[in-house]
Amino acid sequence: MKNILVLGGTRFFGRKLVERLIEEGHNITIATRGKSVNPFAAGVEHITVDRTDEQAFAKAVEGRTFDIVYDNICYSPNEAKQFCDIFNGKIGKLVFTSTLSTYEANGTPHVEVDFDPYSYEIRMGDTPDFTYGEGKRQAEAVFFKHAQFPVVAVRFPIVMGEDDYTRRLHFHIEHVLNDEPMGFLNMDAEMSFILASEAAAFLHFAGVNDLEGPYNATSTGTISLQALIEMIEEVAGKRARIALLGDEAHRSPYAIPASWYMLPTKAQEAGFEFSALQSWLSELVEAIVKTART
Repeated sequence: MKNILVLGGTRFFGRKLVERLIEEGHNITIATRGKSVNPFAAGVEHITVDRTDEQAFAKAVEGRTFDIVYDNICYSPNEAKQFCDIFNGKIGKLVFTSTLSTYEANGTPHVEVDFDPYSYEIRMGDTPDFTYGEGKRQAEAVFFKHAQFPVVAVRFPIVMGEDDYTRRLHFHIEHVLNDEPMGFLNMDAEMSFILASEAAAFLHFAGVNDLEGPYNATSTGTISLQALIEMIEEVAGKRARIALLGDEAHRSPYAIPASWYMLPTKAQEAGFEFSALQSWLSELVEAIVKTART
């Protein structure tokens, strides 16, 4: 049994991670800002704290040690540096949720060496000071420079699921069902995705195994935006209204200029078996369509 702290563990793949850890009988603590209630059994401790308040965060975990910390909610170099200052010498390992957004959408299949956090120039700042991708790049760079514990940076593509609070796949399905236009930049662009349950499974794998450094974690295979929309059309029984340009309200969250995906070869070589994208995507679309119609 391990002592495990999860930052961002009350919804979506973070919640699925905690549920998996509960099944294994670990001693689990979750930390949130208090906007979400503890959805787990009384055996899961809930710390309410704003992780951007360094003094409050340090006080909340004072005197505590953890074998593994999962950080799903770090978005800036300042947050990463504060984490290191608080937890150096107190934890066995950090699994940090990073992103495909550390790579450019330039049409090439990305591998981990395409972004090197060990040599990246650090510019300190808070979340509003950076784009999402740059904030994650900076956070990775800070962790790998200042952490006195092993760090795994898990780079996810867009995570999908019925309970996805970002509702990005839902956006496309609902626009088709409601005959609303969607704006894209390049319908031929290909993307990679991962299912929320599989994202949780890889986070678990990264924590309990001897991994360190950046790892791409994605279902195998890609799908073009054209093929994705055609899949939605087939399930919904309706045609999509597509525009190459559109107002901001109807711009697809997948409106990318070129193919944007990555390869999970390094993680596969470490022993994790990813599902094929095509093995679950249509089933997920069907489930969301069914829910949207009820």
